[in-house]
Amino acid sequence: MKRLYALRGATQCDNTVNDICEKVAIMYDELLSANKLDEDEIVSVIFSVTDDLTAVNPCAALRKGGRAGELALFSAQEPESQVSLERTIRVLVHCYLDEGSKPRHVYRNGAEVLRPDRCL
Repeated sequence: MKRLYALRGATQCDNTVNDICEKVAIMYDELLSANKLDEDEIVSVIFSVTDDLTAVNPCAALRKGGRAGELALFSAQEPESQVSLERTIRVLVHCYLDEGSKPRHVYRNGAEVLRPDRCL
């Protein structure tokens, strides 16, 4: 039996199209791999981005890499705060996994400091 889960992740990037595309694709691929997840089990993907990353929308970056072709994607600007981690893209993936699964989250490229208890 399948159940709806939410997977989280984050990565820091340089503000270039190439770096954002590369880091978003790696984070997404690691989430799928770590959770033995196929794209057809994904309901939606939501990104948030700090205001210093303007080179490309992470949704567009993911699609440029040939991923998430038919998935519902959404991106929003991360609320600004004094303790925000700069150059950061966060992701929330809603997906179906087998009931009782232990979701694996992906934090990389410096974003591990956000949730050291959730890193692979």
